[in-house]
Order: sequence, then C-alpha cells, then structure tokens
Amino acid sequence: MPITPTDKIWMDGSLVDWDQARVHVLTHTLHYGSGVFEGIRAYPTSSGPAVFRLSDHIARLERSARILLMDLPFDQPTLVGACKEVVRVNHLEQCYLRPIAYRGYGEMGLNPLTSQVNVAIAAWPWGTYLGDKALADGVHCKISSWVRPDPNSLPPAAKTTGIYVNSSLAKVEAVKAGYDEAILLSPQGYVSECTGENIFVVRGGRILTPPVGAGALEGITRDTVITVATDLGYQVEATNLIRSDLYQAEEAFLTGTAAEIVPLASVDDRPIGDGRPGPMTLRIQETYFAAVRGEVDRYKDWVEHVS
Repeated sequence: MPITPTDKIWMDGSLVDWDQARVHVLTHTLHYGSGVFEGIRAYPTSSGPAVFRLSDHIARLERSARILLMDLPFDQPTLVGACKEVVRVNHLEQCYLRPIAYRGYGEMGLNPLTSQVNVAIAAWPWGTYLGDKALADGVHCKISSWVRPDPNSLPPAAKTTGIYVNSSLAKVEAVKAGYDEAILLSPQGYVSECTGENIFVVRGGRILTPPVGAGALEGITRDTVITVATDLGYQVEATNLIRSDLYQAEEAFLTGTAAEIVPLASVDDRPIGDGRPGPMTLRIQETYFAAVRGEVDRYKDWVEHVS
C-alpha cells in the first residue's frame, strides 16, 4: 500500500520536512539490520485524534532496544510526546505512526556498539494493512516453507528491522502463490505467527493463540484481544498449535496494529468453518474498533489523546 506523504517527520528532537528526512548511505542499520521499530495507530475520537496504547508501544520499543544493547538517546515520555507532536503538526485525524531507532552513520563493522543511535518518527494516513475486503471477508493463507528463526538465533521478543527479512521472504512466497498472507512455523513445527500479525484460532469454543515461546511477537493488539475476549466471557489460552489445528478451527483471525482484526477464511485451501467470519471473531472485532475510538469506558486508559 503506497505511502501518502505528510508535512513533517520528527528526527532526533527536531521536525524536518518530509523530503528532507534522510540518512547516509553508510548508515549502520542499512547494512546490518540492527534497528528497532514500532507500528502504532491514531484514531478519531469524540475528543479529537488519539493514539491507541501509545505508551505501551514506546515501552516495547525501549525493551527491543535493550535486547540489542542499544541505548536510546530519548526517554519514553519524550518519545510519547514526539509521537503526539507528529500527529498534531501534520493535522492528522487518523494515521499510522512509525517510530524507528537505528544505528547511524559514523562507524562500520559487525560490532554495533560504537555507532550512534538515531531516532525518527513518521506518521501518514494508511488504511488497514491487508485491505478493507480482508477486514470484512477474511484472508486466505498458506503455511510458509520459510521457518521462523530459533529464539537463540534471533530474538523474537525484539521488534527488530533485520528479523523482518524472514517475514518478507514468506510474504513474497505467499503472494506469488496466490494467497494473501503466510503463516510461519517454529523450528519445532509449531504455529508461530504470520508475517506481521499474531494468529488466534477457535476450537471447542475456546480461543487459542501461540505462546511467545513458539516465536510469536508479544503483540500489543494480541494483548488487547486477549483482554477484550476475556472480558467478553471467552476462555483464552496461549498454547502450542500445529498446522492441523488450523485446518480444524471453527474460527480464526489475525491481529496486528497495521492489520487490525482480520478474519481468516482459509489455510492451505482448507476453509476455516464455513469460510466466513465467525460470531466470536465479529464480536471481538466490533469491540476492538469501538475501544480504539474511545467508545468503551473500561478501555479509556488505552486511548491517549493528542491534544
């Protein structure tokens, strides 16, 4: 989905014009992938634009940086304020935000510790990642031939730029084969996650999702859905799943900040249920979209207003 340019991007404490937000070709992270990032969304509310679970996202950015031994040059309150400023200065009612911390220009080599750390935050209008049709009707997925890295090879707890080469390979394979999205398995053969989304399945009336030990990212939307589903009275369990659990699911859906809540229509050409979004999926989806717009009192603390 193409990016719609906005006016300003926040870079290391200053607002710069969109076209002037540049990095050097010898930026360390460009060569070695040792950056960390977040995907965050702002939504319109009755009190103006608000960023959903902004502080939680920035806290995860800091945790990812810590795993990479990357010292962020700005504290969490500063980065939270910068995200709000970017939304405000670009006059955005709803948008996608991309904070990224990267090792910049000045040193080269596999030891990253001598490289300076830079931080940038961009925001632009961006529709749901997998498309409106997917949001309404569901997506068709395949199990990828690419495997999620072992946690002792690359840390899945860190939202790291370089790790997403694995996701890109799986995504391209799925799209070229005629599917919307790919599902990756762990080295042990358990369901891990999609290329940019967590996955939930419904079996026997229970909602099941892979544990982080299977290589799944601790998604903010994943956590939101676990809370929402539990509050709706559903039993939610993080447990190892194998591919045949997907084939036998009564319902399934994907979650992610960019994708939001997307029903899963089929896996490896096997329909999920009757191939249409199930009642539990739709109820969770409806509650989620109300929550992000500040319409559910019990989740008001998740909505961080820009003004």
